[in-house]
Amino acid sequence: MHKADSASNISFVAYSDQGGRPDGVQVIVHEGFAYVGHMFSDGFSVIDVRDPRHPKAVAFVAMPPNTRSHHLQVADNLLLAINGPSIWTLAQFQDQSKYFARTLTDSMDRELSFAAGIRIYDVKNPSQPREITFMAIPGLGVNRIWWVGGRYAYVAAHMEGYTDHIMAVVDLATPERPEIVSKWWLSGQRNQGGEAPSVPKGRRHAAHHAIVEGGFAYGAWRDGGVTIHDLSNPLEPELVSHVNWCPPFTGGTHTALPLVDRHLLVVADEATTVDCANGIPRIWVLDIRAPDKPVPISTLPVPLGQDYCKKGGKFGPHNLHENRPGSFQSSELIFATYLNAGVRAYDLWDPFRPRETAHYVPPAPERMIDSRPNAPHVIQSGDLFVDRDGLIYLTDPNAGLYVLQYEGE
Repeated sequence: MHKADSASNISFVAYSDQGGRPDGVQVIVHEGFAYVGHMFSDGFSVIDVRDPRHPKAVAFVAMPPNTRSHHLQVADNLLLAINGPSIWTLAQFQDQSKYFARTLTDSMDRELSFAAGIRIYDVKNPSQPREITFMAIPGLGVNRIWWVGGRYAYVAAHMEGYTDHIMAVVDLATPERPEIVSKWWLSGQRNQGGEAPSVPKGRRHAAHHAIVEGGFAYGAWRDGGVTIHDLSNPLEPELVSHVNWCPPFTGGTHTALPLVDRHLLVVADEATTVDCANGIPRIWVLDIRAPDKPVPISTLPVPLGQDYCKKGGKFGPHNLHENRPGSFQSSELIFATYLNAGVRAYDLWDPFRPRETAHYVPPAPERMIDSRPNAPHVIQSGDLFVDRDGLIYLTDPNAGLYVLQYEGE
């Protein structure tokens, strides 16, 4: 029923249709429960994975109409869920290229009402999440959050007065009363105060999210590249460096994963077009010994085995396992989702010559949740979480949750 299209050194453990809602994006496993944000179902699900061989959906939490919470964070018995427009159900985005190739304010028509901000839940009882507050952020919605507990969350949000998502620091000292205490943006994103737009035609400069480690934030900005910020004072983040390789490369920078003990930064550029229409994006390795001068030194191997550009759907990276506290952590073994090429594992022992060590490509979805015209009926492995034991929790916008085991070489 769930036999892999292709697999090496990763084995199948279990499958869940997430309580009949198999559309999933971000997945976080916390104290034996998997929390999955949905792409189309406008809410999030909780799945009991204390026995990972028999996952059991125990809760679904709905969002307001036309509002999705596809990204979330869990720590300290709290869950932070983004709120923003359920974009793929909007008529204006039936052609998804319109979302990726223009700034949000240029592409987004508010044809429907939706909630925009951050919703916070108490998850001491995971099967009964309890909403404790909603932090409204007037604008066109939040994209993604980095928060692993503690006082500050780092949020990619659109706010009035800006062209697209920017980065904001949210103070959670009192979770019932969160507040934005600082923000930063790329030059040209502020459409007030005389700042001139500077985004090339057909490109999108927007915060996707930042990962915070060792007092620095490593930000991904879609076609705007990568930033490193000094967070010695979170109330006044200081830009250390900004690099961008788009053009000539594809852009779509999604995730910047710091490996601070090795002075490396692994950066995944998201595939944003079907059938490799704008080329094959890459996963880059940067030397950040001098954080003010990051230097690309290699790219991770592109999956082989078949012509994935002709398979249908999108081919290329989407996200990386982010080495969250409590999860599998390594500065040598990198896990990445590769959309129609499933999940991949890479050995980074020699950062100048990375190599693939394992992969697993799930079969096509049994049914399609995506109702857009001509939505490709292929796997699109999008997000993942790897636990301490090497169990991989892998999501897809149509195909449900796969639990897999990394076997090593």
